Amino acid sequence: MSLAIFDLDNTLLSTDSDHAWGEFLLEQGAVDPVAYREANDRFLADYEAGTLDIQAFLKVALRPLTEHSPEQLAAWHQQFMASKIEPHILQKGEELVARHRTRGDTLLIVTATNRFVTGPIAERLGIDELIAVEPEVADGRYTGRATGIPSFREGKVQRLEAWLADKELTLDGSWFYSDSHNDLALLEQVDHPVAVDPDPSLREVADARGWKIISLRD
Repeated sequence: MSLAIFDLDNTLLSTDSDHAWGEFLLEQGAVDPVAYREANDRFLADYEAGTLDIQAFLKVALRPLTEHSPEQLAAWHQQFMASKIEPHILQKGEELVARHRTRGDTLLIVTATNRFVTGPIAERLGIDELIAVEPEVADGRYTGRATGIPSFREGKVQRLEAWLADKELTLDGSWFYSDSHNDLALLEQVDHPVAVDPDPSLREVADARGWKIISLRD
């Protein structure tokens, strides 16, 4: 039995769930239609370019959680799952997860997207273990701040190390599947790094290092 780690956005999903949540909020009229759209698109471009300021991004991304009741957010998330996530769950991704599950591997998603957005997605995929950005909650409401180290770039490695220590597990025989060059730090830690429909930068590295490259979209 080994640890099978999965990135989420554009790996097991054919979309970026953080950006999709922003689009959903725009459709609901829940955020400023001009400023929020510009920021949502700009941060996605920064992420893809490898220049994302994670703290600046989280300041904007988590703010809408503070402006609505938990009941409203929960209702919206159900709609979001149906309209923005379910159509983008990759069948081959589910089959990949199922193969690791059948082998008895421990399944884990590590994502830079926050737990509010991704918790229900991980549950839908049948993956119990999730490392995500943790939005702070006080008196039953989101504060707009994140707690701890954001699980982004090198932060994914730091969060994973803490998780492994807590679970008394190791990376012996481990796998990590990702599409993004932002995940190079974590891909370098595992025994079986796999580039999934990789962006150009990751594809170049994977080719140079002889890493396995697969597609879950063919």
